[in-house]
Amino acid sequence: MERLICLLIGYLFGLIQTSYIYGRACGIDIRTKGSGNAGTTNALRTLGRKAGLVTVLVDSLKCVAAVIVVRLIFGNSHHEIIRLLCIYTSAGVILGHDFPFYLGFRGGKGIAATAGMIIAFLDWRLIVAGIICFFGCFLATHYVSLGSLALSAEFLVGVIILGQLGSFPEMPSGALHEMYLVVALLTAMAYWQHRGNIARLAHGKERKTYLSKKNKKA
Repeated sequence: MERLICLLIGYLFGLIQTSYIYGRACGIDIRTKGSGNAGTTNALRTLGRKAGLVTVLVDSLKCVAAVIVVRLIFGNSHHEIIRLLCIYTSAGVILGHDFPFYLGFRGGKGIAATAGMIIAFLDWRLIVAGIICFFGCFLATHYVSLGSLALSAEFLVGVIILGQLGSFPEMPSGALHEMYLVVALLTAMAYWQHRGNIARLAHGKERKTYLSKKNKKA
């Protein structure tokens, strides 16, 4: 039951569609512009750097906020599995972000929310590794999608390595392996959501994104 509650709390937070709301305030439906995706990259390309910054911050922080709520509710009563419950909460946020019911289940791809999940997991090693993976890939190639895929994979690999090294001693073995499974499913969903990007990367047709100048098709 606790897992379902966490998923529901997360989903409700995930319904905050930052780029869509920002776009509506500017008089447009961002899903009809650019790539048609209601996420950070399309907000940056379509509405500018301020919109991109607002989108990535709010979409990350909504995951952090959802996890804080869950920690307040279950932190004392379910201390031994609170990390697992936080992952379920983050999964709900990502699902709400990617598939908002009131927008016909057309949202973003969940990477900013994934960044929020990594922050809310409260392990500095995973946060540092995530920053290095994302910005290392992005700054070297200017492909946001490549950095996003690296970030998702990093968290999965990092959680498994740290778990197997005993970094979460309070967690029962079953809960630990359940956490691996949920994170693996989230990683698989991130790659599925980026399947078009992966195909364009493979064929050298993926669009590059620049922070310091006007974004143009590569």
